[in-house]
Amino acid sequence: MKRILFLCTGNSCRSQMAQVIMDRLGKGRFEAFSAGSKPAGYVHPLAIKTLEEAKLPTGGLRSKSWEEFQGQPFDFVITVCDRAKEACPIFPGQPATAHWGFEDPAEAAGTDEHKARIFRKVFTEIRKRIELFLAS
Repeated sequence: MKRILFLCTGNSCRSQMAQVIMDRLGKGRFEAFSAGSKPAGYVHPLAIKTLEEAKLPTGGLRSKSWEEFQGQPFDFVITVCDRAKEACPIFPGQPATAHWGFEDPAEAAGTDEHKARIFRKVFTEIRKRIELFLAS
């Protein structure tokens, strides 16, 4: 099974959603993890709600530092925000790296419904990107 790490800054939204989506769509081909350069200390409630609306599991999700994974081998390391891309650490074994930049849904302003819509939009973009990755 291939190991894949999704990185962002806070590890509260995008990387968490990517981890859960990859765990589902990877169907045992991939073991997914997520972490952040400056962990928020929580998983955003709208990220959890968006995952639950898609009937995906959210149990055990927590905001983690990428330092927790230092020294561990990965086959792929993917940054999902520009700030994490700039500060991405080196992981052993020369994993394949990629940057998939997505809007930060945690920065959405407006009504609760508008914010939820942004989270769903980013979730859909991440899911489509993972589907393309898995098809290659």
